[in-house]
Amino acid sequence: MTFQRLHDPDRHTFASDNYSGVHPEVLEALAAANGGHVTSYGADPYTERLVEIMRAHFGPQVQTHPVLTGGGANVISLMAMARPWDAVICADSAHINTDECGAPEKLGGLKLDTIPTPDGKLTPELVDTKAVGFDFEHHAQPRLLSITQSTEWGTLYSVAELKALVARAKEHGMVVHMDGSRLGNAAAALGVSLWAMTTDVGVDVLSLGGTKNGLMGAEAVVVLNPDAVQGMLYVRKMTMQLASKLRFVSAQLLALYDGDLWLRSATHANVMAARLAAGVRELPGVRLTREPHVNAVFAVLPRSVADAVREQFFFYDWDEAVGEVRWMCGFDTTKEDVDAFIDAIRTALASPEVSFVM
Repeated sequence: MTFQRLHDPDRHTFASDNYSGVHPEVLEALAAANGGHVTSYGADPYTERLVEIMRAHFGPQVQTHPVLTGGGANVISLMAMARPWDAVICADSAHINTDECGAPEKLGGLKLDTIPTPDGKLTPELVDTKAVGFDFEHHAQPRLLSITQSTEWGTLYSVAELKALVARAKEHGMVVHMDGSRLGNAAAALGVSLWAMTTDVGVDVLSLGGTKNGLMGAEAVVVLNPDAVQGMLYVRKMTMQLASKLRFVSAQLLALYDGDLWLRSATHANVMAARLAAGVRELPGVRLTREPHVNAVFAVLPRSVADAVREQFFFYDWDEAVGEVRWMCGFDTTKEDVDAFIDAIRTALASPEVSFVM
């Protein structure tokens, strides 16, 4: 039977970096890992090799647990770090708060204690506002801090900012989780290693991204400080994040991180976002709402223009109340894609029917 293709392989959008297909080098890795019988549930040579590679990236003490989804990585990381009476401090825009369908609360039994931020970034001073109620039995204990690098707003913590933030959390006796679904984009933008933004600054547990950087469906929980967790193996299984054919999850992560594919792909996505921002910056009726640092561009434009362009290049509203949208670039975004998108915006802006009411 010939498999029937049900989509247009030449159509690219600017909706999300997880809309993309699988990187060809990852497909090659999956094909190489296929065939024959290999022990399941992680007792395979690909997972063993992945453990070595993650130690090269993050330190000899780290433990690596491949999982299927980014949401799963975040939730089981927090579950393994938290005591039943603990709270998780995070930005109000954090993915664990806005886009996990309540999984940390409903599945993990966790209390999220959120902090409003204008740019998605926490500061030591903001953490101080939540470091209260210690040893008070009526107050969930603020013991976990979860930070996102890069943030949902496309902003970045510098290494110095991360050091200061984590140091303040440790002064309060907290353990620190990092949501690194786009950690590669952050490293590429800052020109630093993965190690420098995680192990060196004192992060305890990392959710390491893969799907948004060209994998089919593979993420990892990287325990940087084994003393900060308990029962990770059991939590992963209990939450249905332990794949039986784990070699195919690990093989994807190997393709990305055993070499520089992660960096090449993330760098390219960042460059395409910068090209897009530069191309729309001077268009009348378009206003960038923040400077792009990674692979996300945020802008305000007339609703009629956004709707017209969306018919050709789909993307999401970010803040519908003010007409703000988000445009994402990925490893497979081309210069031609970006230029065609800019042309579509320019054409829509020039339409006599356009309304400049936001």
